Amino acid sequence: MRSARLWTALLAATLVSGYAPAQTSTQPAKQTVKKTTTKAKKESATDIQLRELREQLKAQQDQIDALKTQLSTRDQQVSQAAQAATTAQSQAEAATAAANQAQQAANDTGTKQAALESSVNDMKTANAGLQETVVSNQSALKSEIENPLAIHYKGVNITPVAFFAFEGVWRQHTVNSDINTPFNNIPFPSANQYPASELNFSGRQSRLGALFEAHPSTLNLTGYVESDFLGTGTSSNNNQSNSYVLRLRQMWGKAAFHSGFAVTGGQTWSLVTENRRSTNVRTEIQPQTIDPQYLVGYSWTRQPSLRLQQHFGADETHGFTAALSLEQAQITNFTANGTNPSQYFFGGLGQNGGLYNAAASAASTTTTTTTCSTPTSTSTCVTSVTAVTTNITAYANNTAPDLVVKFAFDTPKFHGEIGGIGRWLRDYDYPVTWGGTASAPTFTYGTTYAQHTAAAGGIFGSVRGYLGKYAEIAFQTMDGTGVGRYGSSQLADATLRPDETLEPIRNYHGLFSIETHEGKNFDIFAYYGGEYDQRTVYTSPVGSLVGYGPRNLSDAGCDNPPSPPSGSIGNAGFTGSLGASTCGEPTRYIQEPMFGFQWRPVNDPKWGKLQYSATYSYLKRGLWSGVGSATTPPAPQTSDSMIHFQMRYYIP
Repeated sequence: MRSARLWTALLAATLVSGYAPAQTSTQPAKQTVKKTTTKAKKESATDIQLRELREQLKAQQDQIDALKTQLSTRDQQVSQAAQAATTAQSQAEAATAAANQAQQAANDTGTKQAALESSVNDMKTANAGLQETVVSNQSALKSEIENPLAIHYKGVNITPVAFFAFEGVWRQHTVNSDINTPFNNIPFPSANQYPASELNFSGRQSRLGALFEAHPSTLNLTGYVESDFLGTGTSSNNNQSNSYVLRLRQMWGKAAFHSGFAVTGGQTWSLVTENRRSTNVRTEIQPQTIDPQYLVGYSWTRQPSLRLQQHFGADETHGFTAALSLEQAQITNFTANGTNPSQYFFGGLGQNGGLYNAAASAASTTTTTTTCSTPTSTSTCVTSVTAVTTNITAYANNTAPDLVVKFAFDTPKFHGEIGGIGRWLRDYDYPVTWGGTASAPTFTYGTTYAQHTAAAGGIFGSVRGYLGKYAEIAFQTMDGTGVGRYGSSQLADATLRPDETLEPIRNYHGLFSIETHEGKNFDIFAYYGGEYDQRTVYTSPVGSLVGYGPRNLSDAGCDNPPSPPSGSIGNAGFTGSLGASTCGEPTRYIQEPMFGFQWRPVNDPKWGKLQYSATYSYLKRGLWSGVGSATTPPAPQTSDSMIHFQMRYYIP
């Protein structure tokens, strides 16, 4: 703006003087000065004013030029300053960007540092956990080495199974037995054994075995073997060396698929035996007895079988299981009372070369009994001639295996079972024609064997409830024909009809149990069991009675002590009359209440279990009613008290 004012003043001066603007060159200026100087002498006042104005104008022009120079310099400086400012702005922006980048880098560095610190802390935590895991694994490995749960062979885990036992029994009336009790042989007063008690010690129930387990991808494989020393060999005795032999209790293999289907084959507990869960082997429940014959009323066998089962449910404590088993058949304690035909057979003694033991037992007597309702009158007397054949043990010639089906239902506090059993009892005979009289029958036989098969079987079941961890209550029963073999008393399965064919005997047996757990190391328990064989009698074509428990058998001497022997007694024991000829009726029922305790002062998964136990039993045996006497009722009974005691150490 200032430069514009100067140019305006100069223009005005020029117009006043009538001259063009002065030249910027120095040479014309000098010439003008000279001319002016030459004419100065003639200047007028106007000239002087003009000259002064020109001089002023020139001075102003010089100032303007100086100002222009300054302005140019200033513009250049302003331009430079603007350029510098632009550069500075660019640098400032670059610096700001750099600062931002530095801040971002710092932030990133802080984040990375925080992440690094977190990672370091995580690594420290992981390292501490890893160190703890390593220490735990080292401890577990050391424990596995020093205290292995199983022996590892390739892909198979092998777990030893064993306990070592000292056991004994005291009986009020001897049955000449070890710790196992033949319940159906409890003696009557007429037997020599009755006055004598017995006390026997035994280590024979000590057990050895092993469990084998493998787990391929689609199924679980299990094998099991279990033995004790309750077998007898030809030289077994307890005279000095107590040389009893090892026997097989169980040996089986099992394939269990993840679908719940399982197949088990080998020698195991029968499917009729109560299971604790489902129908799985190794879950069978035995009463807490010491007696290896267990308890009257308990349903069981151990025998070769093939078992198929299917479980429906999440696990063994929930759901439903269906099972079928084909099991080794056998006819036990066949009993035929009366005067019977003899040309029949349903089995025979084993042949050593055939690996069946040749031992068998039989007691056959012929009795003539005269009973008079009026002693002074012979017209009231009845005479009967009786052949009593009992306890025949032979290997049955089976036509089919025993077929057992069972259904089980489980909840965490309940287990229930129901099932059925089918049996087929077969014998061979020559056709018989009866003759003679009832007191003295005769027999005529054909020449060709005939075969006969009698169907037998029944139903069974059990229920068990768990009252928390303190007690459990259970009841089991079986009802059928020809099922005496499946009861502990081993009552007779079958008898003989007049035509020599087999007739299954109806049998009932059952067991009630209550077991309390006073803490984890002490149990108190009580049981009551009973077994019954029904009277099964036929009248022959000549009027005589045959079968199981004919009413004309004599029981007159059951309660009479045996008569003194004739001759010397010697050192082999009392050898007087057994009283069998006057105590001829077979067993009607056997009952046994039992109670006891079990104490485990040591019960540790590392060290095993030390167990003490004792039981008291009262056995009662009753016969079918026959011909009694003044001293013996028509249905005599006998009893025996027993105390079993035990110490066992179970390996862990």
